[in-house]
Amino acid sequence: MDKLMEWIRKSVSPKLNKITRNAYIASVQQAILSCMPLILIGSFATLLGIVAGLIEGFPGVEPISNFSMGLLSIFIAFLLPYNIMEKKRHSKTKIEAGILGLSFFLLLCGPVFDGDYITFEFWNLGSGGMIVALVAGILTGVVMSTFSKFSFFKEDSAMPDFIIVWFDTLIPMLILIVIGWLLVYVGNINMFAVISSCFAPVEAVGDGLIGFIVIYWLGYVFLYTFGISTWIIWPLESAIVYTALSVNEAAVAAGELAPKLNVYGVTTYMTIGGGGCTLALAIMFAFMAKSKKNKMIGRASVVPSIFNINEPLVYGAPIAFNPILMIPMWIIGLVSTVLTWLVLKLNILSRISTLWSFWYLPKPINAFVLNGVKGVIFCLVIFALSWMIYYPFFRIYDNQCLEEEKKAESGVN
Repeated sequence: MDKLMEWIRKSVSPKLNKITRNAYIASVQQAILSCMPLILIGSFATLLGIVAGLIEGFPGVEPISNFSMGLLSIFIAFLLPYNIMEKKRHSKTKIEAGILGLSFFLLLCGPVFDGDYITFEFWNLGSGGMIVALVAGILTGVVMSTFSKFSFFKEDSAMPDFIIVWFDTLIPMLILIVIGWLLVYVGNINMFAVISSCFAPVEAVGDGLIGFIVIYWLGYVFLYTFGISTWIIWPLESAIVYTALSVNEAAVAAGELAPKLNVYGVTTYMTIGGGGCTLALAIMFAFMAKSKKNKMIGRASVVPSIFNINEPLVYGAPIAFNPILMIPMWIIGLVSTVLTWLVLKLNILSRISTLWSFWYLPKPINAFVLNGVKGVIFCLVIFALSWMIYYPFFRIYDNQCLEEEKKAESGVN
């Protein structure tokens, strides 16, 4: 273990740090971190909603989540180009870049106009629109930073700065708005449908290992480490798992072996603490971190993680756009997916044939309901593997954060 940590510290970590310092990667990370208070509010609103559902007469708490996490893509669309311009040292036009990013994203959402009313699909403004928001934000940053090198005015111009900014941002703003108009209202291209169509071929192989990897590793882990919510995969996943569940229910009712592997509830073993099996990492942050920042984030995220809500950890640590923590998440995500498929394929665990939709319960409870003691044992095996995989990377990252904190303190003193 010591040799592995030393190799990561000396060979892997410096290369990964170069990636994190890239202006675009760092800007995405910063944009998500800026949304952390609202992400935390949305996460705790989800927990409160679970309690509210058990108490008759308790007022609905959905608006709390809807106006925090539910608008995440809107915030990202503004903050991403804003941060890109700041890191590219074009601060004079960072607000204009943010406004343009927001406008471009809303345009790509393809709202419907009906007289004095405009209608958006609310799902697209939250986690469902993350990919489009990231694309809109990055493209806005690229265009705005490119045009920042040119100006209609000379450096010694007597024109006020705000007038110069107005004219210098007209062309990039016009270009992106026209592109959005051509795509959505002239070409009738639905950006969200385009993204969904990229995953459509997976339906044909959804029950095989490739289908498991694409849905539960690519969708639940890989894309998640780039800030894209796991809910983006849900339309495809739901079409597969609910159909498969009905097939299994019918087979078991007829006294036959359940034929389908990829059934609703199968993520019990792959999402211990949320996508990427992050409960182990949350515990490390909360109780083993030496860095003050990491300890604080761990203590804020460990309780939601027990109930499989890990946005506070993924966006707060952060894991997203942080290669040092992305890599172990990829590894455990792939390991847990392949092992789950194998134990179901080999009938070591029973294939699910009963609807159990309490995803927010701690995973060992779900595992016991679905597969008894064997399910709990397998769940604990995956947890142990996640601990072993995350630990060396956690230790390296925590030491880095601790060094940064010491430098900051010495600089102040």
